Amino acid sequence: MTLLHLHLLSDSTGETLEMIAKAALAQFDDAEVIRHFWPMVRSLQHLDRIVEDLAANPGLVLYTLVNEETRRRLEERCHAMGLPHVAPLDSVTLALEDRLGQQAKGRPGRQHMMDEAYFARVDAIQFTIAHDDGVAPEDWEQADIVLAGVSRSSKTPTSIYLANRGYKVGNIPLVMESPPPAELFGLKGPMVVGLTTAPRRLVEIRRNRLLSLNEKTETAYVDEERVEQEVAFARRIFSDNGWPVIDVTRRSIEETAAAVMKLYAERRLRLAAEGSKPA
Repeated sequence: MTLLHLHLLSDSTGETLEMIAKAALAQFDDAEVIRHFWPMVRSLQHLDRIVEDLAANPGLVLYTLVNEETRRRLEERCHAMGLPHVAPLDSVTLALEDRLGQQAKGRPGRQHMMDEAYFARVDAIQFTIAHDDGVAPEDWEQADIVLAGVSRSSKTPTSIYLANRGYKVGNIPLVMESPPPAELFGLKGPMVVGLTTAPRRLVEIRRNRLLSLNEKTETAYVDEERVEQEVAFARRIFSDNGWPVIDVTRRSIEETAAAVMKLYAERRLRLAAEGSKPA
């Protein structure tokens, strides 16, 4: 097995660079990688101290540095030491400059500035937490998305993931003995999405949940015939209202959220083409 020293240099928090490195490394099995993480590199003096470690532990250098002088110094030192170095955001930035017809601002940490998008995301998270599990249906019209489904169909974790992406989300459990609030069926602005799953898989999830709570596992909550009826009940509601449905049986939370966001984007495009928008 080859040992790799991976040096990550950023003029900001380095969060973006870490995610890029993590995503790329996931494509390699049993890779032995030692990461050297250098955030907030904003001076030549700081960079010169880092270069000493590069020389002592040669490997691959990934960097996101927007200051031309600091960047040029790093590239010169890497060339002199024969170290491969890659700026993974360069090609994306150049492509955007070409298509947008303007030059990138080149400000360190610009993506982390507390701009309107940041506060919108905070607002989305607060809204989503306050409208979990069927709470405050009178406010659902303010949501971007409302998720509906039986108990343990990934509604809450999917909602929180979407909120972190800036979407205001409400969610409602569908229970046969308790009809959903009337507000759910009169929504004009939000996109309502039904989440469903295979009954047998749902029974396993619910049983594990009860075990974790040290509760009895022989209840109607985990009875397979009963669960099948619940899932069928929810599917009828989805069908009767024409809501899109996502089967979460074999999906991770990230995959489910990605499917919801795709549906949401398609809906916005369709409404824009029709010259209308959510009420």
